[in-house]
Amino acid sequence: MVSRVVFGRGSFNQLGDILSPKRLNTKAPFIFFVDEVFKGNAWLTSRIPLSYDDKLYYVSANEEPKTSQIDELVEDIILNHKERPSGIIGIGGGCILDVAKAVSIMLTNKGQSKDYQGWDLVKNPAIYHVGIPTISGTGAEVSRTTILTGPDRKLGINSDYTPFDQVILDPELTKDVPKEQWFYTGMDCYVHCIESLNGTYLNAFSKSYGEKAFSLCKEIFVEDGLSAEESQDKLMMASWHGGMSIAYSQVGVAHAMSYGLSYLLGTKHGIGNCIVFDHLEDYYPDGVALFKEMKAKHKIELPQGICADLSDKEFNIMIDVALSLEPLWENAIGKQWKKTITRETLRALYQKM
Repeated sequence: MVSRVVFGRGSFNQLGDILSPKRLNTKAPFIFFVDEVFKGNAWLTSRIPLSYDDKLYYVSANEEPKTSQIDELVEDIILNHKERPSGIIGIGGGCILDVAKAVSIMLTNKGQSKDYQGWDLVKNPAIYHVGIPTISGTGAEVSRTTILTGPDRKLGINSDYTPFDQVILDPELTKDVPKEQWFYTGMDCYVHCIESLNGTYLNAFSKSYGEKAFSLCKEIFVEDGLSAEESQDKLMMASWHGGMSIAYSQVGVAHAMSYGLSYLLGTKHGIGNCIVFDHLEDYYPDGVALFKEMKAKHKIELPQGICADLSDKEFNIMIDVALSLEPLWENAIGKQWKKTITRETLRALYQKM
């Protein structure tokens, strides 16, 4: 679990006080990874407490993080700083938070980041790392994974060393998120709830978090009467609770299949989940029905026909990626999932997209 959390509007202003005791010395910098959309946005960037040899990297979230990107960043940090950083700080959406988590791990573990894609492969604790989400829904601020696209697959670095040491939850930072992006990342949280609450890995701990996140999602996306600030506060809490739920259980069909879309087509995670989930009535009938209600209420039009012109080879690539995520299928279907989840089943679903 994340050991230290600060929540509240304006809490981003506490970042300097939080980091100061963690500075190892004046030559051990803090490295800040900041979403590129904030470049030139003085409202946020002027409050980043840079000093001494601290370094700020603007990172684009147009594409999801790649293992090669992580390795390049780690090499750049090592070559340009004489001492190991005092800490890594990620400020942005799920992509930026995943970059921060992955870099903090790879600064203390040998080899390439692709070598650690999987479950519990990390041997050495990561350096101190802090997550500050500027969009709500992904759960990246609380999860024990950092999702990376590697040369062979899209798969997270799942380990007990991945979660942040400190998280700052400031709903004010989400105020300028575009509507469609707000919906897609919010639905990522919603799908987390549905997959966790309907999974075979469900336990009392994950259930309590999943039920709370589900309730908050209904308030935000179905009911009326919330102010903009209330909606921001509640979605940030829903994201946290949804992330906690899957941290102690697992996701399911939508995530497994959206990984295939992302690996082959570069489809962003949130919208990929929505595209897949829209066709999963056979697996999550009640959840999909409510999703369609939310989609209609907020006038969201999902991309259609993204798999229409794919070759057999391309379908097989997506299917291979999806089938490689065995814990997700076991959570969704059970230990005998291979009897019902065939290549033909997955191809038929992808063809609907």
